Amino acid sequence: MRRLLLAAVICGAAHGAYAADMPDDFPFLRGSQPPSLSTVRTVWQGFYIGGQASYGSADMDFKNSGKDLLERLLNHVDVESQFNLSSWPLGGTSSNRNSGFGGFLGYNLQMEDVVFGVEANYTHSKFLGASSGSQGRSFSYPADYRTSAFVQSNASMQIMDFGSLRVRAGYSLGSFLPYAFGGVAMGQANIRRNASYNLHYQYVGTQIPPLPNLAGGGSLSDNANAHFIYGYAAGLGIDMMIVDGLFLRAEWEFLRFTAPVDTIVNTVRAGAGYRF
Repeated sequence: MRRLLLAAVICGAAHGAYAADMPDDFPFLRGSQPPSLSTVRTVWQGFYIGGQASYGSADMDFKNSGKDLLERLLNHVDVESQFNLSSWPLGGTSSNRNSGFGGFLGYNLQMEDVVFGVEANYTHSKFLGASSGSQGRSFSYPADYRTSAFVQSNASMQIMDFGSLRVRAGYSLGSFLPYAFGGVAMGQANIRRNASYNLHYQYVGTQIPPLPNLAGGGSLSDNANAHFIYGYAAGLGIDMMIVDGLFLRAEWEFLRFTAPVDTIVNTVRAGAGYRF
């Protein structure tokens, strides 16, 4: 009996010594668990590049497109200072739809589920618009004269290339990244403009002999190829990771270009990209 008891004590002591010599970083000694599946992974962080196809519309407002030309033409004409002929609204709006293609390049920084990024986005397309307009008015000016004024403006614009330099903010939902963005819009366009005016001064006084009737006019054109246009950009989109690094994209983008033709471009895009 004593031998059995002694053997049990020796075995227990040996087991305790063996356990004490085991490394501390064995998980089953610490009672730790494997990393949680909820641990955040930076699925979207890094540089990425991709291509896209687009379809959209361009709405161009030509009402003030010839204002600066008329201001130069009427700079020293008396009726301009009195009746502001150059500010008369001329022309209207034009809308055009077309498809395009392009690409994008950017970088994402992911902090837990929130993703911030910067991106350069480019689209090649052809949006063409044109409009013309004229106005004629008569007024009693100067003294003893009845003056008739006629002004006209013609303009066209073709946008060939445009894009945006944007900042993005999104929220990671596993394989999905919905996001919003805003930034600067840039592009180039061929712009053709022409403005003209005609004036006729008819003497209506009573002086004998009467004062002479007078007339005048002029025109000015401005043609700019690959003219730089700029404005602002905003939009929404969603990226969907297919396999590690490869993702698909769906997006809506709003662009507004301000001068010399006020233009709004709305496009929807579908694309694919790769995150490095």
